[in-house]
Amino acid sequence: MNLKMISIFFFASMSGCFAQNDTLQNSYKKSYNDKITTNLYYLATSNNFQIESNVEGQKTSLELIPDRREQIGVTASYKFIDISLGFAPKFFDVNNNPKSKHFNFGTRFYYKKWMQSFTFINQKGFHAITEKIQVDFPRMRTTKVGGSTSYIFNDKFSFKALIDQNEWQTKSAGSFIPTFSFYYTNLTLNIPDESSNSNMYVFSVAPSYFYNWVISKKVLVGSGIAFGAGINDNDGVVSGLYQVDLNLKLAYNTDRFFAYATLNNISFLQGSAADAKLNENISSLKISVGYRFNTPKKVTEVYDKVNKKIGL
Repeated sequence: MNLKMISIFFFASMSGCFAQNDTLQNSYKKSYNDKITTNLYYLATSNNFQIESNVEGQKTSLELIPDRREQIGVTASYKFIDISLGFAPKFFDVNNNPKSKHFNFGTRFYYKKWMQSFTFINQKGFHAITEKIQVDFPRMRTTKVGGSTSYIFNDKFSFKALIDQNEWQTKSAGSFIPTFSFYYTNLTLNIPDESSNSNMYVFSVAPSYFYNWVISKKVLVGSGIAFGAGINDNDGVVSGLYQVDLNLKLAYNTDRFFAYATLNNISFLQGSAADAKLNENISSLKISVGYRFNTPKKVTEVYDKVNKKIGL
């Protein structure tokens, strides 16, 4: 159970620099950028693959599932800096393979109405499931890198409140958010005496709608859904694909204490024209409890000095 860095997030939001957005924020949003936000979390995340083929009318299906998927950790954030440290304990059943590995890194940047996300996932150790048997691939490794660019139409909607707890939605609001996504995935079986290496590129455009429903002053339900389409390049074989995104959050919030649970799922499904389909699913479940502290004067002074130099 060696400690490993799970992710280092940097959030840069500059919309608060404009008077109009400040008015909207005071009415529909509440920012906690002046606080140091800490939380403990449980995270279950994976990048699964489904291989489907239809040869002479005989349909076969194979699902590839990573062995290690569950982590616990701690996060501390201030202003645009968010640092997380976590590990995958062996007392979780899915983490019982000592040779398997899982590392993920993510970041989001905000500028006015634009949001840019970046994702990196590296997994080693899989098992394959068919209708009849289960086969272990302890040396199999996948590496994914990519992200998405989104435009948030409604200034009243807080996307940050849906993703994390650095901001809170004070009045119910939603927004239409079109998103362009690009991902590169390398899949390697690493089987002795065999060469099995696949490179996949995904490009997609997905119109989406997100809504934060403020049930009470302290309780919020956030949700989002997206349907899109694009192209998939698998080792030079190009085919169409469909994208389906689902997001759900239940959160409790006070100025000091907060708790939330989020569920996110992104599926890329190849079109029926492909003879052999390689569908992909990226899913995560996060449960977190946290507390906000007043920022020590020394931390504020250091931040102000750095901020003047780098201009954020």
